[in-house]
Amino acid sequence: MPSLDDVASHQTSLSREDMEWLHQLVADWQILADLSFADLVLWLPDAEGKGFWAGAQMRPTTGVTAHLDDIVGDFVPRNRRPTIDAAFREGRVVREGDPEWRDDIPVRLETIPVRRDGAVIAVIARSTNLLGVRTPSRLELSYLAMADDLTEMISEGDFPLPGEQSDLSHSPRVGDGLIRTDADGKVTYASPNGVSAFRRLGITGDLEGTDLVEVTQALVPAPHRPTDQAIQPALTGRTGSQAELENGAASLSLRAIPLRSSGKASGALVLLRDVTELRRRERELMSKEATIREIHHRVKNNLQTVQALLRLQARRMETGAGREALEEAVRRIGSIAVVHETLSQAFDEMVQFDEVADRLRTMVAEVASPTRSVSTERVGSFGELPAEVATPLAMVLTELIQNAAEHAFGEEESGHVVLEVRRRGDRLELAVLDDGVGLPSGFDLRATTSLGVSIVATLVESELGGVLSFGPRHPATGGGGTRVRVEVPLGGRDR
Repeated sequence: MPSLDDVASHQTSLSREDMEWLHQLVADWQILADLSFADLVLWLPDAEGKGFWAGAQMRPTTGVTAHLDDIVGDFVPRNRRPTIDAAFREGRVVREGDPEWRDDIPVRLETIPVRRDGAVIAVIARSTNLLGVRTPSRLELSYLAMADDLTEMISEGDFPLPGEQSDLSHSPRVGDGLIRTDADGKVTYASPNGVSAFRRLGITGDLEGTDLVEVTQALVPAPHRPTDQAIQPALTGRTGSQAELENGAASLSLRAIPLRSSGKASGALVLLRDVTELRRRERELMSKEATIREIHHRVKNNLQTVQALLRLQARRMETGAGREALEEAVRRIGSIAVVHETLSQAFDEMVQFDEVADRLRTMVAEVASPTRSVSTERVGSFGELPAEVATPLAMVLTELIQNAAEHAFGEEESGHVVLEVRRRGDRLELAVLDDGVGLPSGFDLRATTSLGVSIVATLVESELGGVLSFGPRHPATGGGGTRVRVEVPLGGRDR
């Protein structure tokens, strides 16, 4: 099905400003469809004046549809639908004519001119399925009266509201709760859901006839209340506004739409949604997130304490294998602490791993090669990684960079270690390259007795479910240097 822009750009001569107006209209015309219990179709004038093109369509959530099929992209020649021609030509709402029959359904058609800056730029056809019509209740009569108010505003160029946001997907709907106020802010009608929403806030009587501003101020404490300067104009229809009302009992999302009649303010249409449960769950989630971050912070602190104890113990030992083992343990614990520090600052269990990798490569190279100059760099980006991948991967990087810094170069030689990373779909490819002396003759990953290499192999293959390989930096030509390649799955997470 073509979009509004597709139809307009290929079939009409509407200006950019006209299209912006129409986009604002269709972003918010669900209200009119629901209040009218009717389908809406936006008809755009053909560039050559031969007829009209259907550019957008909306079905009601409060009634039975009159259009079983999508008609966006359809063309209606001039004089085929006289009510559309009349609304566009005369700039008035057209309600004349007998009901039409479509797919054995009687349909009442009304057409509304869409005006911008004094000119009619399109027509809305409003189709009501008469099979669903019965003796109207007070709610239905009130809805239809408010639909007439919006219809007049559209035909006069007062709706959509200037300055309103285009994305209103999270705004309350007509069925959530509705209140109509007059120009003084007095409630002239409140739907059952609207009354129930305010009763959740604490009102005990009826809403009709009350001053909505005073009722709101009495129910909502000042710290949780929109400023009086903002709420009063909104609830009396002088400005459009979205706000949230909250007290200890309930939370309401509110949107006020100014209504105008004959060019004068006539009140407001106030849409309400009870979001009490949603806000409660959000608070619980925020509390859990804060707790998780605090846990990561404490784990990091505890790891740093263990580091300090091991470092202190190492200093009390004579230089030798025991002291070197403790110093290596300090570095390994430090790599885990870096991940938990990052998680303690995050809002989910995802780690921006570039920062972790950069800290590790700098820290490990400096500590592991005190007698030589070893520089490091990262090429490519890890992006976000889940915590269950980030922690073992941090240890893998620590071991590989430490191994390169300690063993790839001579005692007095300088060297360079490159960390190459690439993401391919749901897999992460990582390579650690050095320009040192290369692998020893006859190197066999499975036969090595190096603790660091054994740790890396276990983490990559067993914990991460990946693949590990060692080889020359330039496999085709040989020469100096080593390439350690790691490939791990990310569990389908491509972030």
